[in-house]
Amino acid sequence: MNHAVSATQRSFSRWRSRLEPALVILTVGVLLAGGFAWLAGAPTVADTFWIAGTLLALIPALAWVVSALRRGHAGVDLIAVLSLVGTLLVGEYLAGSLISVMLAGGRALEASAQRRASHDLRALLERAPRFARRREGSEVSVIPLSDVAIDDLLVVGPGEVVPVDGRVVDVVAVLDESVLTGEPLQVERAVGEPVRSGVINAGNAFELRSTATAADSTYAGIVRLAELAGAESAPIVRLADRYAAWFLPLTLVIAAAAWVASGSAVRAVAVLVVATPCPLLLAAPVAIVSGLSRASRHGVVIRSGAALENLGNATTLVMDKTGTLTMGRPVVVEIAAAPGYEAAEVLRLAASVDQMSPHVLAEAIVSEALTRAAQLSLPTTVVEEPGRGVTARIGGSQVYVGKLADEVIEGGWARAAVNRACLDSAAIAWVCVDAEPVGAVLLRDPLRRNAPRTVRRLRAAGLKRLVMLTGDRAEPAREVATVLGLDEVYAQQSPADKVAAVRAERDRAVTVMVGDGVNDAPALAAATVGVAMGARGSTASSEAADIVLTTDRLDRLADAMDIARWSRRIAMQSATVGMTLSLIAMVVAAFGWLPPAAGALLQEGIDVAVILNALRALRGNPAVDVSLTTNTEDMLRRFDAEHDTLRDTVGLLRDAGDQLAAGSDADALEALTGVHTFLTEQLLPHEHAEETQLYPALARPLGTGEATATMSRTHAEIQRLSDRIGTHIALARADNGIQPDQVDDLLACLYGLYALLRLHFLQEEESYFTLADDEPPSPKRARWPQPGWALERRRKAHSPLSINSGGAHP
Repeated sequence: MNHAVSATQRSFSRWRSRLEPALVILTVGVLLAGGFAWLAGAPTVADTFWIAGTLLALIPALAWVVSALRRGHAGVDLIAVLSLVGTLLVGEYLAGSLISVMLAGGRALEASAQRRASHDLRALLERAPRFARRREGSEVSVIPLSDVAIDDLLVVGPGEVVPVDGRVVDVVAVLDESVLTGEPLQVERAVGEPVRSGVINAGNAFELRSTATAADSTYAGIVRLAELAGAESAPIVRLADRYAAWFLPLTLVIAAAAWVASGSAVRAVAVLVVATPCPLLLAAPVAIVSGLSRASRHGVVIRSGAALENLGNATTLVMDKTGTLTMGRPVVVEIAAAPGYEAAEVLRLAASVDQMSPHVLAEAIVSEALTRAAQLSLPTTVVEEPGRGVTARIGGSQVYVGKLADEVIEGGWARAAVNRACLDSAAIAWVCVDAEPVGAVLLRDPLRRNAPRTVRRLRAAGLKRLVMLTGDRAEPAREVATVLGLDEVYAQQSPADKVAAVRAERDRAVTVMVGDGVNDAPALAAATVGVAMGARGSTASSEAADIVLTTDRLDRLADAMDIARWSRRIAMQSATVGMTLSLIAMVVAAFGWLPPAAGALLQEGIDVAVILNALRALRGNPAVDVSLTTNTEDMLRRFDAEHDTLRDTVGLLRDAGDQLAAGSDADALEALTGVHTFLTEQLLPHEHAEETQLYPALARPLGTGEATATMSRTHAEIQRLSDRIGTHIALARADNGIQPDQVDDLLACLYGLYALLRLHFLQEEESYFTLADDEPPSPKRARWPQPGWALERRRKAHSPLSINSGGAHP
């Protein structure tokens, strides 16, 4: 049925696309023919042509009025009909022909603008994959997309669209994800990494292990949303109809007054002619549809113009935390190993067991191991206890990954791991071999790097109240709210609680709700505007929402807000200016100073100009557009990648401080020497390059060099503390060891510099690096050597915030 309706709509669209240009050609043709006849001295023939031109427009105009009346709208199209009929009755045939050209040209221009504006949404439908290549043994067969099952092995050829969600199996996949993310740069997905349907294979062929059917995959959901959005036939009520209740009676009153006062019906017709703002006020939906198009190019699918307008009017924003403000997928941040075990082996054992677990923390452990190219073993006799963990046999040993009771945790290394997890609000996955704890994997769900900047942008866009709803505990929720500067936090909320909270906010103001999970769907439906993080969100939340962010980037919400306000501003500007000019022209015509023919020409010029103005919504608001050169974007990504590597190593400062606090011996001096080597050979050159290359490049797009001034001051402090540590090392070597009077100052330098660097990295990433990308491609990084005393770490998280501190498999 849907396909039949869609085919009918396409057929009507094609018919209309031919009719509108034909009507323009005919009305212009008869107008010119009448002009030539008049110049040739044949006024009767000229009038005949102009009457024909008037009738050419009158017939479709009558159809538009009847159609509007059937829908219960008495719009300003009625004025167009009255003006056309009036020109025929008073003999102003030239004016009637000019109005016909105006109506035909305005309709054609408006339709062309809508087709241009809806092009991006139609492209989503046209790119939908329809088949897949499935490999069974050595045979590859082409199958319908609907036949793809979970765990099928698929082959994706060069230039093909990835048919379903899955994981890369054999080689690194080079992908063009621009249709989903809006980012033009290609990205690489390593073996084991997830790939979403709808992206294009920009490299060589690769194999994909499907993790979802076609119906449940990312791109299928986006296509459904695009169909619902219906940019071509969106039921946008024209702004003119909103004003028809007073504009139509006002027009008739002015026309009647002009007729009565002057006794001339021609004046009344002249008033009706200049009051014909049909294409003029169609500029408002042109601006709205242009906004829909621009939003789609930014990875935002908006179901209707009404949703866009409501978004532009919103003053309250309610957000879920997990998956919206945080990444929604925990990452491994540290691995602690018992004496006699290596951190890499602990991770390998944990990932080997967790291959068989569907739990989100297990997936994080497996992904980390695959990223490190660990050789996983195939577990046997796997048993999972919901809420506790997974047990399996690896080789000749029984390996357990999950929770441990407090009384079982003994030993200095285990207690240190518990303390570290408590301080960092991290979850712990204990790894036991034959019932003996041998290691712990610490995980947390980091705050989205672009969340602080997005919140600032949303405030600037006009949102006055920001509220967070979460089912999580109060402590981590308050941490997130403090960092982001939110106005209200509701923790430990059930889905019913969320709905009640959203309704309460909606009763006070126009409210937007953002979420990504099944439990968010009722709250999204309760809000004035529901926004789903659709890249990884559930089908339920996406279908309940008015707006879906098709890419996993929170800053797209701020983009959508900017687009909504800009589009609405242009729509209101077009309507206001157009109606003001029409009213002025009506008054002038009522006094007899504007004949019908001249009025028709004037009105045509106004209409075309205002519709063209409405198309500015396609370009976006230049005041909020941060334009980066390719070179600057490349620099941002380069320094971002360096941050990832430096973050892995900056923990040396804290560990050296711990070593020094335990005793100022030769080992502590060796640790300090390793720290100083790291600072002088890796960190300081990085900071110097940022100061001399990146910051000057950012001055222009950010509008001023003062935007990076505070970061420059931090660079100076980093240099000062690094020099101070170097001086302490020189003194210690001269005195054959670290002296007692040096310890306190060294500890202050080490711990202070560690905290300063963590904060500095976050500030740069949130303020600058997010201008280029949320999750830039991560090339294989060269590991800088670390001293043997350093704990191996993998600090991927971009924030110290997390969602819970329970066990690995709650």
